[in-house]
Amino acid sequence: MTKSDVTRRGVLKSGAMVGAGVALPTIFTASSAAAYTNEPTGSSVTLGFNVPQTGPYADEGADELRAYELAVEHLNGGGDGGMMNTFSSKALKGNGILGKKVEFVTGDTQTKSDAARASAKSMIEKDGAVMITGGSSSGVAVAVQALCQEAGVIFMAGLTHSNDTTGKDKRANGFRHFFNSYMSGAALAPILAKNYGNDRKAYHLTADYNWGYTTEEAVRTSTEAMGWETVAAVKTPLTATDFSSYIAPVLQSGADVLVLNHYGGNMVNSLTNAVQFGLRDKLVNNKNFEIVVPLYSRLMAKGAGANVKGIYGSTNWHWSLQDEGSKAFVKSFGTKYGFPPSQAAHTCYVQALLYADACERAGTFNPCGVAEALEGFEFDGMGNGKTLYRADDHQCFKDVLVVRGKENPTSEFDLLEIVEVTPVSQVTYDASIFGGDLGTCNNGA
Repeated sequence: MTKSDVTRRGVLKSGAMVGAGVALPTIFTASSAAAYTNEPTGSSVTLGFNVPQTGPYADEGADELRAYELAVEHLNGGGDGGMMNTFSSKALKGNGILGKKVEFVTGDTQTKSDAARASAKSMIEKDGAVMITGGSSSGVAVAVQALCQEAGVIFMAGLTHSNDTTGKDKRANGFRHFFNSYMSGAALAPILAKNYGNDRKAYHLTADYNWGYTTEEAVRTSTEAMGWETVAAVKTPLTATDFSSYIAPVLQSGADVLVLNHYGGNMVNSLTNAVQFGLRDKLVNNKNFEIVVPLYSRLMAKGAGANVKGIYGSTNWHWSLQDEGSKAFVKSFGTKYGFPPSQAAHTCYVQALLYADACERAGTFNPCGVAEALEGFEFDGMGNGKTLYRADDHQCFKDVLVVRGKENPTSEFDLLEIVEVTPVSQVTYDASIFGGDLGTCNNGA
């Protein structure tokens, strides 16, 4: 047993051996005709946590891993139980999943689709993971979701905001708790109209991959419908760290609003460059120049510091919510790590519990039984109010938060304030509008 084995696995599988006697996962054994991929046969079950540990979204990935480790602790009966105490479903008992101790392996997506697929494939084929979860990129989510569909395991998406994940690229083995670009646009537009008016000229800087595309489209559609004009939309590389050359043309465009369809470190850097160029101090078209960040997180706000003051955006969840589920999670996470969780942490913690709960309610780890338990599942007590996992596309529907950078924060964590809780009815759409075919569940048999 090597030190890297211990580090990577988090908790080693019971009975694991080194060398010729290694216990191979079901997928490699003579019993490959078993009911489903990686059917657990011992006293434990392995989950695969695939997150960005390097790259522009590494901060999000670190918080995702913290949340997953906390979820495993709670599932195995440790800690204070967190949201298991507030979850409307009472199937989880703190004795693992279906009586099996929960163990885990980790991978680094690097925010690259190929790397994410490779690490997920390794966790399934070498480590016997029965479920893969995580990620902070829609490109990664789409790629890994497709792999899990092929392999016959469940994929519980982490932080993925593109419409595509549960739209044209949806899969029967994949499920998303996080909201999407359409929902951000639908929630933000009325707030932007109320505060900035209906006569605005917008300039979009957009991350050059599918999340950026669908977010730009959602915000453009919703703002143009209320009277805004889009004067330019420019793609920026995901690997960019200096956005100065992209900010300079904004000053000559006649735009009076800059929309940053950027996330993570990209947003921190592009917003910082925009402020350095003095955009927020400009008067254009007899209006104060404004900046909008469609998708916000506490980690991004911390990275950007004072630059976020007064800037509107949307978020899936925020640690300041006062419902019982949110308070329980913030307490558990804060006690363990010393600071409040991000929306990425919340999403991943919830996804781990939702998977475990579905296994308990279905009475099996068989992915098709788990999928059936999740489809059409309505629940509460997980921090976003009443929530539905829609059967048609495996997208969660719940209230959406519109937030704004605080003018007078009280700490490095108190940087965003909730200005609107947009009701789920305002962000709900027909499952057919983004195309795609959900297909049928694959159990790998």
